[in-house]
Amino acid sequence: MSDFVTLDEVRAAKERIAGVAVRTPLYRMERARLRMLKVAEPEFDLYIKAESEQPIGSFKLRGAYNMVAQLSPEALKRGVITYSSGNHAQGVAYAARALGAKAVIVMPNNAPEIKKAATRALGAEIVEVGPASLERKLRAEELVTEFGYAMIPPYDAPEIIAGQGTCGLEIVEQLPGVDLVISPVSGGGLLSGIATAVKLAAQAGLAKPDVRVWGAEPELAADAKESFETRTLVEWPASKTTRTIGDGLRTQSLGTLNFEHVLRFVDGIVTVSEEEILSAMRVMLAATKLIPEPSGAVTLAAALFHAHELPKVKKVAVVLSGGNLEPALRERLESELAAG
Repeated sequence: MSDFVTLDEVRAAKERIAGVAVRTPLYRMERARLRMLKVAEPEFDLYIKAESEQPIGSFKLRGAYNMVAQLSPEALKRGVITYSSGNHAQGVAYAARALGAKAVIVMPNNAPEIKKAATRALGAEIVEVGPASLERKLRAEELVTEFGYAMIPPYDAPEIIAGQGTCGLEIVEQLPGVDLVISPVSGGGLLSGIATAVKLAAQAGLAKPDVRVWGAEPELAADAKESFETRTLVEWPASKTTRTIGDGLRTQSLGTLNFEHVLRFVDGIVTVSEEEILSAMRVMLAATKLIPEPSGAVTLAAALFHAHELPKVKKVAVVLSGGNLEPALRERLESELAAG
């Protein structure tokens, strides 16, 4: 069993990323707006943690900067590398640029063009491979061997978990008495970080002692739910996980260290359908000023359409993990809203 990330490590990450990553707002979802949209009102107060308002449009900057900032000057001089479908790519590219290091990103060829363009705009070099998450990981490892780059994994590292955990710390500070936090899950960096931070904060008397943390993921890429329920780390083939519209949630398996944290700190995982993801995106576009990408909307979908599977509570915070929405999909959803 690996060592677990501590509350002190999350607090240190919070100080390290200050001034780079944003302390994002927590918005309350107004019931009147849900009624106008003819959406069934939840029995709980619902809040949205807007990680879409980070400088790169997603939470990934937290963990990426926390890890890159701890590298030695020699490692920074050699450059950094990662493998990512888009948001972590931008996080590493942003962190590397801020710290004066070269960044190389191995991306799948089916990654959204908006994410590729944003990564290039941050000065990173992109290496494209096939759609399988394992394929891009192996290619990145080959380049590490060849050029000596420092690997910044997208989720399976204590520095990444601690960095993502800062999001959880902010939630318990911003919403005293929060009963349930819902995080998206794929490789598990965000869910494991938030769950660790929230549960350790509760143990320290900084949150409700019975606060719960759940994950949400697409039905079409539900390897994390299967792993959680069987207590065995499973891997789904890329042919299955790439079916979901949630491009940031197509990872084939939880990370090993992330899985250990999930088993220790997470209370449950719920899955949502593709239509529920799209419906949640329409709701967010119509009822708030927030822009959700599909991967970030799974948590709202869970809260709105799967409340019967969740604990009966009064205050729920869902994490909108990113807002890097492809223009064509946004136009389609807004057209559907206009058409009623």
